[in-house]
Amino acid sequence: MRAFLASSIGVATAAALALPLALPSTALAHPAATRSSAGAAPAAPAAPAAPAGSTQSLPLVPVGPAADRPTGVPGMSTSPRLPETQGLSAREVKTFSLVGVVWDDANTQLDGRVQVRTRSVATAAWSEWQDVDTHNSEHAADPGTAERGTGRVRGSTAPLWVGQSDGIEVRVQAEPGGRAVSSGLPTGMHIELVDPGDTTRPPSDAKNGGPDATPVAVDDDDKGELALLPGMTMEMAESSSANVPMAPLGAQEIPALNKADSTADAVLADEALAAAPYIGPRPKIVTRLGWGADENLREKGFVYTNTVKAAFVHHTASGNNYACKDAPAVLRSLYRYHVVSSGWRDIGYNFAVDKCGTVYEGRAGGVAKAVLGAHTMGFNTDSMGVAVIGTFTSTAPPKAAVDAVARLTAWKLGLFGADPRAKTTLRSGGGNLYAKGSNVRLNVISGHRDGFATECPGRLLYGQLPPTRTASAKLQGRP
Repeated sequence: MRAFLASSIGVATAAALALPLALPSTALAHPAATRSSAGAAPAAPAAPAAPAGSTQSLPLVPVGPAADRPTGVPGMSTSPRLPETQGLSAREVKTFSLVGVVWDDANTQLDGRVQVRTRSVATAAWSEWQDVDTHNSEHAADPGTAERGTGRVRGSTAPLWVGQSDGIEVRVQAEPGGRAVSSGLPTGMHIELVDPGDTTRPPSDAKNGGPDATPVAVDDDDKGELALLPGMTMEMAESSSANVPMAPLGAQEIPALNKADSTADAVLADEALAAAPYIGPRPKIVTRLGWGADENLREKGFVYTNTVKAAFVHHTASGNNYACKDAPAVLRSLYRYHVVSSGWRDIGYNFAVDKCGTVYEGRAGGVAKAVLGAHTMGFNTDSMGVAVIGTFTSTAPPKAAVDAVARLTAWKLGLFGADPRAKTTLRSGGGNLYAKGSNVRLNVISGHRDGFATECPGRLLYGQLPPTRTASAKLQGRP
């Protein structure tokens, strides 16, 4: 399989060619296009409007001791002699649901503690102070890559899901004895307040939430007119067509398949496997259209790597305070935070899994393809990233989520001939554990911490990886 970055011209051409005049064409025949797990082909619905999300970016300012903080900030010093503190006093803002802190230089580590408290829209009550995970630089594109070198990438904390809120207070304090004491906190710190938008609202223009998408038709002299679904933009069609013929253009989910039918997906992965490949049954996957991704946010085109030799398991570190019905909104927030706030080309993960075990398409380019992500700095090439939505340092991951990771990896790794119980060799692209260019032996299903010095995916989720490897291999039918 080739590795390339599609040019804007190539993307437009590919998108046009990928939009079939008649999707049930025999040229596109594939088991996934003609049957679902229930035996019926899913119909292509009209494309829903993209949600009108938005981002408020407020600069943090130096603050003094906690004399003006009657409730105090647990764990933070109140002495004016101790390390630098920046923040924002309590204030009313436009509605948001996710928060994070960003700063100018992506190569600068924030050595300190970030805490926020928020005011609920539903109750008008202020929350207790909550910690925001500051170690997020390891979720990023590899050093020296095109995505890393755009000039838009910024340092960032992990995002924190807080639910619908309209008030915010922030404190960031440098860690005593850390590197930040001598150099100060990173420059250009802002609090990012992300509204995921609502799928019932009009489409957005990617930055300010204004209407932008309209029905589009593409004329092709050789192929005739390719009419898009009502409300679908070229960007939405480009993303959706990357999953044809597993699901028709405009599908909100890719249906589950049994093991026998799933073997045909290897053709879509551009892999010529043995006559009896070990490919697990394909799980149902909610598409980007299904969770409401605003395709105007991401960069145009897709970036592919050569193959998928390993899967890195992550947690989003965004907290566990969400209901499964809210998972699409959490994903829209993570996506907007990765692209608008952090400056990445798309959401960093290839897949996400919620606490109920639903699998979601992450970075655009086709779920069966080797799409280059930005999930494990140093090891994004020839790998995939699966993020379980939540924080699992002291909270056990739900069984449904762990089982979903096993099903997903059994299928996707199987497409590329990888044994979930085995080890593989990846070449480091640079990080804090392995020198750039070094060959590193890793488990085919690894935790993020195996490739980068980090707590991710959390101690309790990491502890579930050994049985996940066994379950994934069993689903592939390996002896």
